[in-house]
Amino acid sequence: MDLHKGLLQPESRLADRLERPLVGAASAALNPPATPLITVDPYTSIWSFGDQLHQQPTRHWTGRPHALNGLLRVDGQVYRFMGNPTFVGNTVVQAGRRTPYEARYRTDAPGTNAWMQPGFDDSQWQTGQAPFGSRPTDRTPWTSQHIWVRREVMLDRVPKGRLLVSAAYTDNYELFINGERVAGASGVAPNYDLTTVDRPIAELLRPGRNVIAFHSQNLAGPGFVDLSLLQERTMDFKTATQTGKQLSATQSAYSFDAGGVELTVTFMAPLLLNNLDVLSRPVQYITYRVRSKDGQPHTVELYQDAASDIAVDHPGQPVTWRRGRTESGRSGQRPVLNWMRVGTAGQPVLGTKGDNVRIDWGYLYVAAPVSDEAAQHATSHRIGTLAGSVNQFEREGMVSDIRVGGRPNMITDSAVVLATSFNFGTVTKKATERHLLIGYDDVKSIEYVGKPLNAWWRRYGNTTIEQALQDAETDYPTLRTTCDAFDKELYGDAVKAGGSTYADLCVLAYRQAISAHKLVAGSASGGGAAQPLFFSKENFSNGSIGTVDVTYPSAPLFLKYNPTLLKGMMEPIFEYSESGRWTKPFAAHDVGTYPIANGQTYHEDMPVEECGNMLILSAALAHVEGNANYARRHWSVLTTWVTYLREHGFDPTNQLCTDDFAGHLARNANLSIKAIMGIASYGYLAGKLGDRFTEATYLTLARDLAGRWMALAKDPADDHYMLAFEAPGTWSQKYNLVWDKLLGLNIFPKQVAEQELAFYLTKQQPFGLPLDSRRTYTKSDWIVWTATLADKPEDFEALIRPILRFATESPDRVPLNDWHETTNGYKVGFQARSVVGGYFIKMLE
Repeated sequence: MDLHKGLLQPESRLADRLERPLVGAASAALNPPATPLITVDPYTSIWSFGDQLHQQPTRHWTGRPHALNGLLRVDGQVYRFMGNPTFVGNTVVQAGRRTPYEARYRTDAPGTNAWMQPGFDDSQWQTGQAPFGSRPTDRTPWTSQHIWVRREVMLDRVPKGRLLVSAAYTDNYELFINGERVAGASGVAPNYDLTTVDRPIAELLRPGRNVIAFHSQNLAGPGFVDLSLLQERTMDFKTATQTGKQLSATQSAYSFDAGGVELTVTFMAPLLLNNLDVLSRPVQYITYRVRSKDGQPHTVELYQDAASDIAVDHPGQPVTWRRGRTESGRSGQRPVLNWMRVGTAGQPVLGTKGDNVRIDWGYLYVAAPVSDEAAQHATSHRIGTLAGSVNQFEREGMVSDIRVGGRPNMITDSAVVLATSFNFGTVTKKATERHLLIGYDDVKSIEYVGKPLNAWWRRYGNTTIEQALQDAETDYPTLRTTCDAFDKELYGDAVKAGGSTYADLCVLAYRQAISAHKLVAGSASGGGAAQPLFFSKENFSNGSIGTVDVTYPSAPLFLKYNPTLLKGMMEPIFEYSESGRWTKPFAAHDVGTYPIANGQTYHEDMPVEECGNMLILSAALAHVEGNANYARRHWSVLTTWVTYLREHGFDPTNQLCTDDFAGHLARNANLSIKAIMGIASYGYLAGKLGDRFTEATYLTLARDLAGRWMALAKDPADDHYMLAFEAPGTWSQKYNLVWDKLLGLNIFPKQVAEQELAFYLTKQQPFGLPLDSRRTYTKSDWIVWTATLADKPEDFEALIRPILRFATESPDRVPLNDWHETTNGYKVGFQARSVVGGYFIKMLE
């Protein structure tokens, strides 16, 4: 395959683009809750949580620090512009695992919103010792879904510094201190994960009596919760003044002022869906541009590091490091790079699976083009402790240089950083640039049906990470132009489809949706070329891999830009049934727990949900490709699934759907729509395959079922349709109706969607339309689907604008979560999931 397929060639010299702003950037109305920096896949996924790049440590999407630290030295004065190196200080409030403490608790709802207040009377609550949970080591049993805990703490003094929360929990918790909500997280964290509150301890705790209150929810499996409060210490450097931030589909750019110098830092992730080689290559870029802002010359050096934490699952794992230099090749045309790498000493390849986990095999790489070491613009490198590297840079304006090629492996049980320094020399008003490559070699990416698979870029088995770094360096100028062009195109297309609010949401979702997947090389049936498999991870929703009801909401992005990737998401589910390993007459929910895809691990089936999803997505593929060739390959199993829907889909029994967090529901009206649309999709596919009889049979059946649906789902008030058949006074978003419009099937009369939309507009909350009448939380991807039913632009805008408000104003500054509370903008659960690819559904019109 031509490496440069899909790449645009540079239209101007690199120097000519320095003064141009980030093209295709979202509007100033968007202030993302977290900004993507390095987004390769679910494991190599580094974000800036919050508004300022130097506000706190950069983090993995799970919240664990994956530190990238940046310093700028101007005329000898050091300024911090990226990251916030922190150290755990004193323990302020002990966890139960260290020092058992007594607390008041209850497992049924308190019945009041004042339960966390210091003056609340909890004398009727039970008393127990922490930790609370169902594990053998937990001191107080907790086996229900919820627990509310109140603990009194007496403090003689309050230390300085910011507050850290160390918490073990499943599946989420909310923490209140003296009545104020200060932290929350979701996922599974048995090893006491740290969360920075980003506020001084003295603002939250006081000498004397304090009330620590928390609520935890366990959705399935063993439950547990325990937490402690710690002091956080930071390095004492001046901070550069952040003057701007821009976000486009593939790039994040920050600008700073420091000592009369302007610094622009751009993170570029060339996630170009029409070029699988570049998309899969695990190398991304950081570009630094400096110029004098005050008209005076300045001596400028820059420091950048990447911490070994990026290559471990949990702190304390021994790491091994190495450094070296690439060769220019026989032709002398290959770029020469100095590289550094770090990884765990144990290298348990594909040995860890789960949700709130990070990779602890393979190697983090940092590389930079070799400079003339005798010149004043030298680039130098060091592997060592954070303190040693930073102290040397502060003193000398550089870190120790690599002067030779490969070095032996070194092993340490302490954290290290891969540090690089750039000497920009004397900087004037003319901008000067340098760049760095950040890569990750995961060795093997996914285990599928017992076989470890290579990432797509390594599908031939003979490409090394050093070669991939060289390819990335060669492509750097071209990719900058290509990413600019794509970002501009995406934003413009999104504006045309749904306006600037909608375009901002698409920009926000793009990298998150893609990097929650891993593109690997699967074996083609009957031999031949490898086939791309695109595995999703259910981030902070149980860690499943290849989940059908995650593929379903994610699909619009890939239908828009490369349907091959959607096939790569669906193929493992088809193969699971066709191989005989999955024998049930409906589609599986998933194929394992990331990164092990050996068979379903979710605890319960979703038969109507997953059959409907696979049939609808097969029809959507045929619609965008203009043929049903992909469906033809899987016609037998599609027929099995549509038969199941004919028999069981119209009036669903008590079962889960994709919104499983809401619990089981019988006679689910929206799930019934999915079954009807699945049946109609089968008829649509049959027509594409030339089978007019089957087409007419299934489309007629779907329209007959739609008529019956309207009779059973109509609310007595006659102004909307119900949440469940014959459940008056209820309602729900009927987002599955969107495929009737997009595929042009005309199964339901148009007035069904029109009446529902008019009703929804009366139910809006400040941060969005609730999912249904049971609760006030919502799913933002489904809101966009529901809004796409609207024919009037003003109705579409009215429904999606609260999502942008949520993203901008939510107190939870984490990678975008798709499940939030519409009344106050708080995150309920999930984050960094691929389902925000569903925002692109409006662009399918």
